[in-house]
Amino acid sequence: MPGLLRGVARTAVIAGTASAVSGRVQRRQAERFAERDARIAADREEAYERQPGYASGPAAPPTDPVEQLKDLADLKERGILTNAEFAAQKARILAR
Repeated sequence: MPGLLRGVARTAVIAGTASAVSGRVQRRQAERFAERDARIAADREEAYERQPGYASGPAAPPTDPVEQLKDLADLKERGILTNAEFAAQKARILAR
């Protein structure tokens, strides 16, 4: 009987340790995902604010369409803009 209790106690300790480690790993992953999501949201907000017609302050002087296309391509490469968003903005710039 003492051997059985010892085995049960050892199993409980191992299971408890595994649960604690698993919880820590999950918390760390959640923090990393939250940081990543915050960065993506900030990048998208920044991209939105750079769009012509954004009413946050005085109107910016018109910029060179080539520079705007380069900026859009950079945002697309960084994953901030989707292909559809990129195509729509590119068409808007080229329509001027």
